[in-house]
Amino acid sequence: MSLTSSLWTGVSGMLTHGERMTVVGNNISNVNTVGFKSSHMHFADFMSQDYVTSGSTPAQIGRGTKVSAIYGDFAQGSFETTNESTDLAISGNGFFGVSPLGSDERYYTRAGNFRFDKNGYLKDPNGYVLQGWGLTTRTLDSSSTSQNSDSLTQVTRTGSITNIKLDAGGVADPQHTSNVSLITQLDLDGGDNTSDPANPYFSLLNAWDGSQETPLSSMQYAYQTTLKVYDEAGSPHTLTVYYDQVSNAEGKNAWEYIVTMDPSEDKRFFGGTATADNTVAGTSAAGLLMAGTLTFNSYGQIESMSAYTLQADANNTDGFKNLDYWRPTSISDNGYPQFAANFTGLGNASSVVNADGTPIDPPLANASGKLIELNVGLQASNTRTWVDPLATAGGSSRASDMGNTHTTADLPSFGTNATRHSSASTSFDSASSDLYQSQDGYTFGYLQNVLVTSEGVIQGNFSNGVTLDLYQLALFDFNNKTGLRREGGNLFSETREAPLTSSQPAGTGSMGSISSGSLELSNVDLAEEFVDMITTQRGFSANGKVITTTDSMLAEVIMLKR
Repeated sequence: MSLTSSLWTGVSGMLTHGERMTVVGNNISNVNTVGFKSSHMHFADFMSQDYVTSGSTPAQIGRGTKVSAIYGDFAQGSFETTNESTDLAISGNGFFGVSPLGSDERYYTRAGNFRFDKNGYLKDPNGYVLQGWGLTTRTLDSSSTSQNSDSLTQVTRTGSITNIKLDAGGVADPQHTSNVSLITQLDLDGGDNTSDPANPYFSLLNAWDGSQETPLSSMQYAYQTTLKVYDEAGSPHTLTVYYDQVSNAEGKNAWEYIVTMDPSEDKRFFGGTATADNTVAGTSAAGLLMAGTLTFNSYGQIESMSAYTLQADANNTDGFKNLDYWRPTSISDNGYPQFAANFTGLGNASSVVNADGTPIDPPLANASGKLIELNVGLQASNTRTWVDPLATAGGSSRASDMGNTHTTADLPSFGTNATRHSSASTSFDSASSDLYQSQDGYTFGYLQNVLVTSEGVIQGNFSNGVTLDLYQLALFDFNNKTGLRREGGNLFSETREAPLTSSQPAGTGSMGSISSGSLELSNVDLAEEFVDMITTQRGFSANGKVITTTDSMLAEVIMLKR
């Protein structure tokens, strides 16, 4: 009989239950800690001693208990709604990544209470910077069926994961217009207000006189629409597009159009040097940027278009409006006809086609190297060349080649490569109107506020009405979350038992989505903790009873001597 062993057995029970109470107490103390993940302790028997008996079955006597494991509970916590856009909660398995400023060390957390500091860094309460990818925005093929402003840009991640920091001052640099979408309904009975018997498809072009205060009277067109665009300095300008029906279009519903600007703002010149003979300002062609036709089928759907601009060697000796100088314009990489508009006089922004009608490569453009492409709902899908029935070998046709002996079938078109958007210009028996307008330019603006999307994209709203995607949050995941090391301050670090397995944007795989204006609360269940507290206290008391009972038994042994 070894009564002293039972003393140590009771001691082991009291020690382990005391440790368990520490774990329970830590859970309860963090019941209101943002993003806290509770822990649970598990017991295991300490050891067993073999005991010899007369029977054949082995006998063992246990010698107490020990802490087997302490596992973290990474179950999703509930969300609390806040009024801060930089309070972020993850609905999924991912972790935020944060790093001390100036260090390559990275920690992980579920606590999403972040704020911008005076230097523009997005930090947690420990002063560690939230990490993600920088984003860039570029002009995109606007063939989206929704035809909204988002369809004109594409956002891409740049470089590797880095600290999130907004630029000092929070200023959005101006962006010049490079894409214009004008989706228009043209009245089927709009009428032919300006007619040119010699070339009916260019009546508006011939009628335009940029040297006059009113280049085109209201009696000379069926419909007009205007759109504000921006130059590379962010200054606004107005584009005006005039439409007029072509009456003798061989049974087709055809409309001619011209794209114009304020003649006084037209700084285009040709031939590389601004001279009296090659400067557009003050001539009848001042402000006349592009001309062409739109053809609609019997259902009122647009089926083809043409677009002409001045060729590179145009001059005022023969008149810029000489149709011999007007050639089918170049087609952008996005599949839309494009034209040059020089608002500032910087660069030789004049033409997009050579004298023989072949596209200039690279095309002459404004000071930032961009042209303006026009989207009316029809797009060249497979090629950047026109189907030009009247083209000469090695070149293209001239506007003068059309004449009054040709039909709409002889006009340059996208041919079978044309793709009509679900939202495209139409011509029905109803009043002419603007269905949709957009352009991708803007003036400079100051950052007013920040919001975060469910995909973790940090967007800046600027005073110029522009919303720019600035960063995308990086989320991190581990196969064995219970192996993460707790570093305090709601931070975890990876270990050999819990290596990083992936880093992805929100919404990817099981990473989860981001809820802005919310915080993930502690996942401590008080009811469960109180039950654990009771059972732990009872276990502690019971083990204490083992010690006191053993002590009484030892006292009886000592008293046997008396």
